[in-house]
Amino acid sequence: MNQNFPSLFSPIKIRNLNLKNRITMAPLFLGYANPDGTTSSLLLDHYQEMASSGVSLIVVENVGIDPLGLGSPFTLRIDEERFLFGLSGLAKTIHQQGTLAIAQINHAGRWAFMPEKIAPSPVNTFGSFPREMTEADIEQVIKAFALAARRIKEAGFDGVELHGGTGYLLVQFLSPRTNQRTDIYGGSLENRMRFPLRVVDEVLRAVGPDFPVGYRFLADEWQPDGLHLEETALYARELEKQGLAYLSVMAGTYDVFFNPDYLQKEKEEGYMVSFAKGIKEAVPSLPVITAGRIKTPGFADRIIKEKQADLIGLARVLLADPLWPKKAEQGLTEPLVACEPTCSLCLNRVAGGKPVFCSRWGKARQKKFLERIGEKEERD
Repeated sequence: MNQNFPSLFSPIKIRNLNLKNRITMAPLFLGYANPDGTTSSLLLDHYQEMASSGVSLIVVENVGIDPLGLGSPFTLRIDEERFLFGLSGLAKTIHQQGTLAIAQINHAGRWAFMPEKIAPSPVNTFGSFPREMTEADIEQVIKAFALAARRIKEAGFDGVELHGGTGYLLVQFLSPRTNQRTDIYGGSLENRMRFPLRVVDEVLRAVGPDFPVGYRFLADEWQPDGLHLEETALYARELEKQGLAYLSVMAGTYDVFFNPDYLQKEKEEGYMVSFAKGIKEAVPSLPVITAGRIKTPGFADRIIKEKQADLIGLARVLLADPLWPKKAEQGLTEPLVACEPTCSLCLNRVAGGKPVFCSRWGKARQKKFLERIGEKEERD
């Protein structure tokens, strides 16, 4: 057992998956896929580095299940059989480093980049109004999630994660802000849960009982008229009943990510841990992953020890220092390279449709990266 951070480096089992420690790579969209949604060499190199970091599990971010639901032109896709080859190579790349691999599948709904967007209701989305989904649309998307999950299994991943966070389609149905329907999919919490629960049910049927299905879980929209723990805790219990493998808890959506209050709050270490704690209390038997600028191994170890969550998800922190887990395991004999809370480079590049790099990388690495993507070096 690791004497420095014993809770963080204790093993855990999630269904049939044996994790060597409690550190996972949380899904982080970087815009590294090819423009046609296939796996790029840039993406493979990135995940090879992440898999060799010492994490026990990697969740590959945001694989699109439907062309209408892509959040970016540089999003990985799994809506056709032709994408299996590249994703199989990605799973193998991660496995070669002795790390487990899960792929997250998603439909962006009103946040899709396509001219035609579909969503539960035609709510204003930064001046754009999606088309309200018909019952035929609903059935088609449920089928697309199930087919995508089956393909993820065929590609050789160890599990699949449904993206029910960040304000994407699954949570758009759950939220009273974005779901204004008057049919069986809108109104009461029971009705608003109906679509995402149907998706979960069909995905579980598609992959079978031995293939872990996780869920990126939005605990709170961070808006007065949105979802809060009172409702999401009830939803978590319904997901637990369906037999999910874990919940990966987050808070906030694109509607608030650029608000001054949120930008100030997200500079704090562990700013989303309280939401994970609330969900863990609602579903104590279900493994919960927490994230949100967990900068230090000591803080991460305390989260596990105090049972606020079962696993730690590192995203930007791991991008800034891919050796974070190994440095922690070795007792921090080398200093960590910290994610800079006042920096928004990664967020700004994603918003601008550009592949992400980190300001904490050395100048030589930054220059090499920009040359690789054919972009001129940014000058101070």
